[in-house]
Amino acid sequence: MESKIKRLATKAINKKGISEDDAKSLYEIGKDYPFMVFAYGSEIREHFKGKKIDLCCIINAKSGICPENCRFCAQSAHYHTTAPVYPLLSAAEIIKKAQEAKESGAHFFSIVTSGTAIGNKEEWNEIYEAIKGIAALGLKPCGSLGMLTDEQASALKNSGLYRYHHNLETSRTYFKKICSTHDYQDDIETNMAAKRAGLSVCCGGIIGLGETMDHRIEMAITLKEIGVDSVPINILNPIPGTPLEGNPPLSPFEILLTVAIYRFILPDKDIRLCGGKEKNLRQLLPLAIIAGCNSLMTGNYLTTLGRETAQDVEMIHDLGLRATLYLIHI
Repeated sequence: MESKIKRLATKAINKKGISEDDAKSLYEIGKDYPFMVFAYGSEIREHFKGKKIDLCCIINAKSGICPENCRFCAQSAHYHTTAPVYPLLSAAEIIKKAQEAKESGAHFFSIVTSGTAIGNKEEWNEIYEAIKGIAALGLKPCGSLGMLTDEQASALKNSGLYRYHHNLETSRTYFKKICSTHDYQDDIETNMAAKRAGLSVCCGGIIGLGETMDHRIEMAITLKEIGVDSVPINILNPIPGTPLEGNPPLSPFEILLTVAIYRFILPDKDIRLCGGKEKNLRQLLPLAIIAGCNSLMTGNYLTTLGRETAQDVEMIHDLGLRATLYLIHI
């Protein structure tokens, strides 16, 4: 079996990724030989990313009352949760937070908002002003602002935005089980608009929604086709009051195999393990790096708790790797 895994790892390195059929075959092998798959996932990670593990933190700039009905989300207006609700922070408030982030050692800074899209000219003007202010501090501005048109993406680029984040959440064939208030193609078009504008693109999803490994592989192939630069992988942390509050958790090994398979499919991309990693991986969290991820979201998340950044830095150093505070979202 090792020879087959090694062949796929070599293909991932030389051909910049494996096929959908290869990925499904790798998953079947991984059920019996998971540590072997993890080891080669780590080899691919180190080939493209070296020994540096990026850390990013996240805070919300606008929270709650989202009109979308994503069945996992605490910020959806369709469900009754305890998620905080507040409007967009002013440009001055965002720039102040960016200054604090810079003093903490951050190199990137991102504005994250709830909702389908930015809805009015006043909010756009605050965002443009904030982006220019963040750039003036010497930080790379990033954004997660909902759906975009080509015109809006170009305006963001012209304001100085570096990277745009917009998740697909799951595969095309599973999406309707998760959200019915917009179409999957809308999310793809937002990412393509960002790419056409010359923005770096961060796009991934959530696992543990009830999907199969085939659905996860399907999403990874779509991300490869889009040509994303960074892939956040969240693991469902069921929120009381949402339709998925009773979803059974994925096993740690299923999560780790997903990380490894994503590394084989998207070998030179940033694979970023995000929300839900602490609750679902528990003591096996370090194996996510061994399996192939090269970036971790650290601290707390939009509506759920994480763990102290110092713990993640210690873990990374214990693995003989280097930690870099990379990105702070607000």
